[in-house]
Formats: sequence, structure tokens, C-alpha cells
Amino acid sequence: MVTSLFPLYDFARTIGGERARVTLLLPPGMEPHTFEPKPENMITIAKAGLFIYTGKQMEPWAETVIKGIDTKTLCVVDAGTRVTYLAASSDDDHHEPKRGGVREQEAMDPHIWLDFSNAAIMVQTILEGFIKSDPANADYYRKNADTLKARLTLLDGRFREALASCATRKLMHAGHYTFGYLAKRYNLEYHALSGVSSDSEPSAARMTALIRQIRSSGTKYLFAEELLSPRLAETLAQEAGVRVLTLHGAHNLSRDEFTSGATFFDLMDTNLERLQRGLQCRAK
Repeated sequence: MVTSLFPLYDFARTIGGERARVTLLLPPGMEPHTFEPKPENMITIAKAGLFIYTGKQMEPWAETVIKGIDTKTLCVVDAGTRVTYLAASSDDDHHEPKRGGVREQEAMDPHIWLDFSNAAIMVQTILEGFIKSDPANADYYRKNADTLKARLTLLDGRFREALASCATRKLMHAGHYTFGYLAKRYNLEYHALSGVSSDSEPSAARMTALIRQIRSSGTKYLFAEELLSPRLAETLAQEAGVRVLTLHGAHNLSRDEFTSGATFFDLMDTNLERLQRGLQCRAK
């Protein structure tokens, strides 16, 4: 079976355990917002038996690929079909028009897995795809999925407790609008440099505005994001007089992370440590 993004890959390999072979479509290190499948990717999907993707908001190419494949032999799972989506919130003037003239604030935020209650719903949807494809092992898959959902519930509780008492609740991010779901769930005020797509181009006015927001926020850290150069974040942080920490949106893994076998929970544990440090949260 084939999955598009890393969270789906990690959830699917956990559910499938020893009875499924799961492949991540994205090459390690590739930024997913700009990914366009090549003919060999389409062949891989067509031969997979089960294809799991996040949804049309995250993978606009998926529906076109699916239409060109014989779905009589391919089970397709839209993992985001039952989650609660948030609008792609605008922050001052930083959302630029997308290709085709559709503005980002008219779209939905595709980073649904960063609300762990959404992630649990995605796990259930993926489980149903497994059972449809391989009903003989349904009980095995259900047991693994139940364990995974229980871990997500515990993770949610840890985030909620750890982020309850922080010196600042302003999450300042020199990247694309990735952490809206996380911020909403844990009552943080989120400011990102650019829109939901990583190829959004922030204006000079937006960069100046973010520096002002950082200076007035009382924060000591500006967050950068994985897989992208931290150079812009470092420049803005120097101008604002703060330091830089990296947060992981978990879209994909670096080559080193993939080789070492990093999991979704590993990435989120590191995120929680850095959020506690960056927001100056008090341990209970």
C-alpha cells in the first residue's frame, strides 16, 4: 500500500504491523506542498492495492491521479474525509493569491493531523481501508488502531497539561501557516509569516509586521520549520532580538529522520519540548 504524507505512513505502518507493507510516496526531504507526482509515482499508486492520502486540500493532485486509475483494483482512502477542518486563517496581509486566482483565505487549512483528535479520526478512517482491503485480518488491524488512538489521546493530554501555564501564549512562526490546528487546540495565539502553502511569498510589509509582533509579544523565541532553510527565520530573529527554535509539521521526514526510523510521536515529543522552551512554560 502507498501513503502520500508521513503522518499517514506512520499511522498505516502501525496499523498494518507485520501484515502490511507500507510505502511513503514522498521522497525523504521533499517539501510536500510543491510535490507533483511523476509517471513512476502514478504506476506505484496503481499497483498498490490501497492508496491513502490526506485530502484534496493537501494533495490537489490526488483526485486527478485517482481518475486515471482503475479503482476496481485499488482501494482509495481519503483520510481527511471526516475530520473538522479550519479555514486557512489570514494574518494581516500575508496571504498571497494562489495560482488560478484563488486566495488562500478562501481555502481550508490542510494540516489536520496537528489536532490530535483529528489524527485519531484519520486513524479510524485508515483502519476501515485496511479492513476493506484485507477483511481476514480485521481484528489484528483493529487492535493496532485502538492502541494508536490511545497513544494519541495520551499525547493530547500531555500537550494540554504542558502548555497550560506559559509566560507567553503567542506562537511566532517564520514559516508557512502550519500550526493553526495545534494553536487552536491548546489556546495559543498563532502568527505565521506566510500562508498555508510553503511557496507563499511574504511581502516586505508582512516581514516588518512580524518583527513588530515579535518585539511586542514578550517572547524570546521565533519558530522556524523543518525541511526549509532557517536563513530567513534567523534574519528576522536577529532583527527582533530573539532566538530560533525549529518546530516539525510532520509533513515529511528528512533523510536522516527516515533512516533512523523516526515516528510521528517522536516528532511531536520534540515539538512539545521546544514549545515549552519557546513559550517559557512552567512545569507542573
